[in-house]
Amino acid sequence: MPHKYATLKMAQIHRNPKQPRETFGEEALVELADSIKEHGLLQPIVVRKMGPASYEVIAGERRFHANEMAGNITIETKILLTEGESEITDMDSFKKAMAENLNREDMLPLEEARGFKKVLDEEEGATVASVAKSFSKSVQFVNQRLTLLALRPEIQSAVNLGHIGTQAAVQIAALSKDNQKAVFQDWKKGDKSDNQLVHIAYAMRKQEKAATQDSMVDVKEMTPEEKAERSRAQAKTKNDLDTIERMCELLDSIGKADPMELACALEGEVGKRLEQMDRVADFVQKARFQLRQAKAHADASEIMVSPSAAAPNLAAEADAVLAQLDPTAGDAEPETQAEPAPAADAEPESPAEPEGDDTEAETVAEPVAVAA
Repeated sequence: MPHKYATLKMAQIHRNPKQPRETFGEEALVELADSIKEHGLLQPIVVRKMGPASYEVIAGERRFHANEMAGNITIETKILLTEGESEITDMDSFKKAMAENLNREDMLPLEEARGFKKVLDEEEGATVASVAKSFSKSVQFVNQRLTLLALRPEIQSAVNLGHIGTQAAVQIAALSKDNQKAVFQDWKKGDKSDNQLVHIAYAMRKQEKAATQDSMVDVKEMTPEEKAERSRAQAKTKNDLDTIERMCELLDSIGKADPMELACALEGEVGKRLEQMDRVADFVQKARFQLRQAKAHADASEIMVSPSAAAPNLAAEADAVLAQLDPTAGDAEPETQAEPAPAADAEPESPAEPEGDDTEAETVAEPVAVAA
């Protein structure tokens, strides 16, 4: 897009009322203002002309605010120019501002979500895939952010404040509103890591689905034979785990052995025995992961308000959240319907075993995507 550079008066420029980023850290703004005082503005802001001697910020609102805090009455700008009879539309301006904040600044997760939703709703022919491409993000990333719009307001606030990670939030968003509240109340006790929250929320969602399919509840009284079979299975599982526990003494003796003495004792078989131990470690890791999942299901059963609660209508919930933020948003019907994302009740993959309890990974679990 053609442009020119110019020094404008701060009074000639106004902020974009539809700026996708709503929150700017005060401390970071002060630091940037101090830097501008000492070194000047190193990169011009991007603006578009709105009228005689009137301009609107497209990209660089944080720099605009910091320049104002620094006491400067002028600012270096890059003015975007129109080509022929075309104009810089509000959507063009919004997308440029969104792109800068996504790629250069730390937008809040819900700011990103509302930005993606706005483009999907208001840009003709927009799809999740086209939005992801526009902002150099993966389709999964966009779907994850859209999912957050189904969260209860208090949980959205916790996510924006960084108290709850986005992966846990994605799993919570798939729950009914009552169960979202239940898991949030339990989380506020302070004894759950973010990783535990991911697993518990995922387990709760599976139990919600299972309950609607009558697979987690007893539809009829168990027969004596079924009760006996269940008792045998329970006893075997507990006995197997007790047997594994008794093996700890053997492992401990190997762990305390002198490496040189081990080499002598296993002469000719060290490599073979190491492979054997690697296989054992692999099985232990898998069994440990399954037990963690079982613990998550046990915790979920205690927390859940209603296992059979209907899954939320994520698209409707997202629209409701946006309507609260902008009461006029629902007045106009969009000309085209954005292509829907994967169905809200699609089963996500089981969360992967994380490296550490408090590490948040962008691909811990496949999100339950909200319809666009």
